[in-house]
Amino acid sequence: MRLSKLSKILLIASSLWYFGEGLFGPLFAIYAEKIGGDILDITWAWATYLIVTGLFYVLVGKMLNKSKYKKHVMIGGYALNALLTFGYIFVDNTRSLFMIQVGLGIAEAFSTPIWDSLFASNLDDTENTFHWGLATGHTHFISGIAIAIGGVIAHYLSFNILFIVMGCIQLLATCVQASILFIKQKDS
Repeated sequence: MRLSKLSKILLIASSLWYFGEGLFGPLFAIYAEKIGGDILDITWAWATYLIVTGLFYVLVGKMLNKSKYKKHVMIGGYALNALLTFGYIFVDNTRSLFMIQVGLGIAEAFSTPIWDSLFASNLDDTENTFHWGLATGHTHFISGIAIAIGGVIAHYLSFNILFIVMGCIQLLATCVQASILFIKQKDS
């Protein structure tokens, strides 16, 4: 039931990433309205993000299936996500919001399938439901805490402060994730 060093790093970095991302959570709708978006803009922006993410999951998964640079691409996805999170500061209309959402979808697609593959390849028992529960459950737990904190930050400070905090946490997640480049593992 022990996790490998690489699996632990993956979980820590993922927790940081989900915390940073979770700070925004349901505030997305309020933010979109703040920049002039209406209910259709909000739904189209979110739908665009999901569609782009889904399509790129498949493309990235196929293109990098046998690549020896999976870890590098995943770390690049984390870094791109952090950079685009800072980009929210400069969003002033729905068009630029759509562009950020497309970029975030691509960034996630560079990270998540590879994260899943690396996590799975470093489990001694791939049917260990505790480890898979941990890999999935931590995202909800961390996001739930982050949503509450993000609301407080946006309410008492500002969205720009929120985006700076989010981006900094995601940069930290990128740095933690980059430490996997120095660990030997079963499958790179």
